[in-house]
Order: sequence, then C-alpha cells, then structure tokens
Amino acid sequence: MVKFSTRPEKRVGSDEIWDKAEAALAEATKLAGLDYILNPGEGAFYGPKLEFTLKDSLGRDWQCGTIQVDFNLPQRLGAEYVGKDNQKHIPVMLHRAAVGSIERFLGILIEEFMGDFPLWLAPVQARVLPISEKFVDYAKQVEKELVNAGVRVEVDESNEKLGYKIRQCELQKVPYLLIVGEKEVADGVVSVRRRKEGDKGSMKVADFLKMTEEDRKVVR
Repeated sequence: MVKFSTRPEKRVGSDEIWDKAEAALAEATKLAGLDYILNPGEGAFYGPKLEFTLKDSLGRDWQCGTIQVDFNLPQRLGAEYVGKDNQKHIPVMLHRAAVGSIERFLGILIEEFMGDFPLWLAPVQARVLPISEKFVDYAKQVEKELVNAGVRVEVDESNEKLGYKIRQCELQKVPYLLIVGEKEVADGVVSVRRRKEGDKGSMKVADFLKMTEEDRKVVR
C-alpha cells in the first residue's frame, strides 16, 4: 500500500512551493503507475512524501520505504548547480529510504519467513559437516573454495555425531548441508542435502556452485 502524505500544518516554504512539490510527486506516481491513498497533513515539514507500507505475517501494517520531494531545504541551505544555460539554479532534493528503519524491516522479514530465509538472504547459506575429525582439513578446503565464490559458509568442527549435526542445522534452518567423509575425500566431492528436500547426491563443489547460482543472486 502507498500513502501520499501532503503538507502538514507546521512547515517551511511558501504555498506556491508546496503546490509545485505535491504536483511533481503526483505526476511521478502517475508515470510509475502507482495507486495511492491520500494521507492529508502527514508530509515532512519540508516536503510531501510517499510512504510504502508493508503488511506483516500477522496482518499488521508497517511504514517502511519513503520518498520525499524537497524544494525547500536546498534553497535554505544555499545549494546551487550550474545548468546548461551556464546559469546557477537551485536543485530539487529527493529524500529516499529504500526500506525505512533497517531494524523494522528485518523484523518483518524474520516474521514473514519465520527464520527460514531464501538462499540469497540466509545468514549461513551452507554448512560443511565432516563425519569425524579426520575429515576436518578437507572440510576446510571445501569451505575456502565456497568462500572464494562468495558463499556464506561454516564448518562444524564439533565432535558430535553426524545425526546431531544435521538436526542442529535443521533447527537453525541452514539451507544446504555439505557432508564429507572418507568416500567424499577420495572422490573429491561433497554429499549435498537441501533443507526440506533431503539428499541431492554427491557432486563437485563447482557443480554445487552452478546448481545454486540463481538462488544465491541477491533479489533487487
């Protein structure tokens, strides 16, 4: 939901400037194909704004991203630029907060996904699980290769049994588990498990990177 917040009672600048700012923002929403709800008097003291409101998993509305058109502060700050006509002009300032308060936005994400993030967003994208301490060195080689490829990865060096390590990863909602033991070391591969999907087979690290490449791309 998008709210169009107009001039508040206490503000800086003339009505003429506010008319211009509100008209410019309204035209921008039209060009962008945005529908909005009018929110009278809730703009910033220096300019009107669009408020992008998200609904969380509990149905609550939260204001996150905003964009504000400001004709006032550049003039008050004495900001200028030289135009194509070689004359000085006062710029228009845009205040933009892509997600608003980062803490609020992260809270919404955590509630939405219940900690089970998509691969591109997961804090730990993969965890390497050596079956025993004999295979820790190989696990660290795998880790290094993954880190070099930009994967957020950890090695579980604990002395716990493999079943326990896997259960911990499930509880922590780690997307991929890469299990290494004697066979994997001999073949130069990793045994891959995907959260909620189970065994994906054995493969080279390069093949794992290729398989997950699209899911690891940051959504913009």
